Amino acid sequence: CYIIVMAALLFLGMIGWTFWSLFAQNRALDLITQEEKTSLPASVLDAAHASSLRDRLAGFGECAKAGRPAELSLSVEEINHIICQAPDSGYGTYRDIVRVTGTEPGGNQLIARLCMPLKRLKFWEGRFRYLAGEGTFKIEIHEEGLDAKLVDVKVPGKAVPRGFVGNLEIWPWVAPYRKQEPLGTILKGIKKAIVTPEGLKLSTTP
Repeated sequence: CYIIVMAALLFLGMIGWTFWSLFAQNRALDLITQEEKTSLPASVLDAAHASSLRDRLAGFGECAKAGRPAELSLSVEEINHIICQAPDSGYGTYRDIVRVTGTEPGGNQLIARLCMPLKRLKFWEGRFRYLAGEGTFKIEIHEEGLDAKLVDVKVPGKAVPRGFVGNLEIWPWVAPYRKQEPLGTILKGIKKAIVTPEGLKLSTTP
């Protein structure tokens, strides 16, 4: 009987801790998010530039799929154009979420404006709050090819908890596209990614 009582108390304690954690996280998010979506600046290339970029991407993609040596240099403006043209990842369209604003070559990082939709505690209501600020993306290469990891977030006038940033590192920015062919094969064919002062340089050779 004593063991049953102790087990019941432990179980109730775990449930209580879970609910307390959820409410605490929800309050913390309320402090760094906003009610309204922030519009990100449009990314528009002229027709000739967009056509040239499309051809360069197609040529690089064919080499990546075939395992042939190739390099592709992208400016910040071109990266944003690709973001705005990218298909829905399954987590929404990135054109409303992220826009690259600069680079940090020393850390192989891209700096971007963010407007990330985050679900509320009452997720069944279908309402979002928005994390609007600046994000730092670490560009990496692993066995599945190109990847981008959100490693830092700044919200003007607000302190972002370090633990929250750690949770955002698992946000699947590139992973959903690995399931969309031929993008998955192309991403896996990228063996090197270097952030430059102008943008990003990709290569199919290590």
